[in-house]
Amino acid sequence: MNYQVLALDLDGTLLTPEKKILPASIAALRNAREAGAKIVIVTGRHYVAIHPFYQALGLDTPAICCNGALLYDYQEDRVLASDPLQSEQANLLIGLLDKYDVHGLMYADDAMIYQEATGHIIRTENWGRSLPESQRPVFRKVSSLRKAAHDVDSIWKFALTDVDIVKLQNFTEIVERELGITCEWSWHDQVDVAQTGNSKGKRLAEWVESQGISMSQVIAFGDNYNDLSMLKSAGLGVAMGNAADKIKEAADLVIGNNTESGIADVVNKYFERVPVTESKGL
Repeated sequence: MNYQVLALDLDGTLLTPEKKILPASIAALRNAREAGAKIVIVTGRHYVAIHPFYQALGLDTPAICCNGALLYDYQEDRVLASDPLQSEQANLLIGLLDKYDVHGLMYADDAMIYQEATGHIIRTENWGRSLPESQRPVFRKVSSLRKAAHDVDSIWKFALTDVDIVKLQNFTEIVERELGITCEWSWHDQVDVAQTGNSKGKRLAEWVESQGISMSQVIAFGDNYNDLSMLKSAGLGVAMGNAADKIKEAADLVIGNNTESGIADVVNKYFERVPVTESKGL
């Protein structure tokens, strides 16, 4: 198959538990780019939280962020396409968060906004301090999430977390039933809430088609439920060994976990290594 696009989820897939990209993956992806492949990050993260990875890979493609809620162009620093939550939807969701005491992190405009810091936020901010200031994820603490929702232009999604997983499962059912918006699990203790119709697979297909390429020419890598839409629609859907069983069952191929060289092995299989030309002295 003439694959031309490599679509990669970040957390749990391209990134190790320490939030690093394996050197083997960087080398294989760099080689694939030199061989003509288009490399696309497709993530649940906000675009303000993927700078170090985008730059480590030396990409020039737009990034698909917030599970497909937006397509972001790093070269021009602008959103190319998006489908955010409406203000009324956000207000109703915030009301439910307050009523059922569930933590919500709001991904809006150019920051992630919260009222109270959870362990996830603290860990991410601590990790960010190890990065150059220009690459650090942007968080903003506010006294009122409801007021903050009125002060932003676009709300891409909410990330909901709770130590009680059953409580979180029940809450997602309430949100989908009462508000009619979509909930997707993106981590074992995180559910993302976004505009219905958004998905990684849909936004990826739109961008791929805009490049004159078919989804059959895409290799997609993922590990969680928010990756299912692109794993199913890609020509080759690759699940990580650390993925849940349902994700593995939906994939065309299952490789090792995110600490192993599986991504590099697949990329190197389908993209020939570009030979190094040695310079000769006169």
